Amino acid sequence: MATLSTKPGQRLSVSDWQSGSQLLSSTAEHLRLQSQQIRQEGRALRNETTVQTHWDEQDSQRRLTERVQDVSRLKEALELCLQDADAEIETLSAVKGDTESLLAAMTLPLDAAVECLTLREGRCGDDLVRDTVDVELKKEVEVIDGVQRALQQRVSQAFEQLCLLQEARQQLVFDLQNKSEALGVDQTCLSLTVTSPLISLKPNPSRVPNGSTSPQQWEQFSQYNRSRAQEEMKASLQLREAMRVTISQTQNELEAQRVATDFALRKRSHELERAREELLWQQRLTQKEAQELEQDIRGLERDLKAKTAPLKLAHTRLETRTTRPGVDLCRDQVQYGLVDEVTQLEATITALKQKLAQSQ
Repeated sequence: MATLSTKPGQRLSVSDWQSGSQLLSSTAEHLRLQSQQIRQEGRALRNETTVQTHWDEQDSQRRLTERVQDVSRLKEALELCLQDADAEIETLSAVKGDTESLLAAMTLPLDAAVECLTLREGRCGDDLVRDTVDVELKKEVEVIDGVQRALQQRVSQAFEQLCLLQEARQQLVFDLQNKSEALGVDQTCLSLTVTSPLISLKPNPSRVPNGSTSPQQWEQFSQYNRSRAQEEMKASLQLREAMRVTISQTQNELEAQRVATDFALRKRSHELERAREELLWQQRLTQKEAQELEQDIRGLERDLKAKTAPLKLAHTRLETRTTRPGVDLCRDQVQYGLVDEVTQLEATITALKQKLAQSQ
């Protein structure tokens, strides 16, 4: 009798087999449904992420474009402000140079006024007077000294203002350099695309760098630099106007004092010329009078000499008549006449000598 061989192991019933088949079918169907859902969700996610990525890229592109425009706008404003600052520095420097030239030119009129005062100290005698020329020359020295102080003060103020303008300009230059560099960076970023060979993944690119500022701080910083430069330019403009007013006033004061001094000198020169002419006239009259006096003195001397002979004659007659003898020694009319003649001659000689002494 033949023997049947059987495979070892547990054998399932038909119902178990059917249940297993149904379970496999259900599992496969469930997995297929899950796969379909995952595929649908994946496709939706792909579409959504593609759109979102494209939108984000376009939004970043737009923001970069706007940022480039903002930086360019602010950079242009800073450049215009820098040009204005350079122009103001140049103008103020020119006005300062003119003021310094005018200040240096004050040396000549000051030296001239001092030299005039020194020369006038060389006057002698009664001509060393304190006249209007002295007053005006000293006033001119005081005016020039005051003008020099005023101009020197304006030069110092201009120097200080130029320093402030240079500081504001340096801040503008520094800000412009940063703006130019930042603009170049943003323009480079704007030119990049997904196909650019320079793009790559970076470690932690979303970190906040040290020293980062907010848009408000960024705007305020440049606005402060512009405002400061504009304020310094406004102050410089006011200073330039004040310097021009000072120069005009000082020139008017100098011109007025120069006219006053020239008038005093011309007037004094005219007075001296008149006094000199008067003295020359008096000298001529005195010389003429002296000549006439000399002639009169010579006449007096001649008359005095001429009176000596008659006096001798009268003396001789009187002396001779004293020799008359006896009663003939009479004091007659001849005697009295000779005595009167001698007395008259002696009085005449005395008067002539006195007059001669007065004349000499």
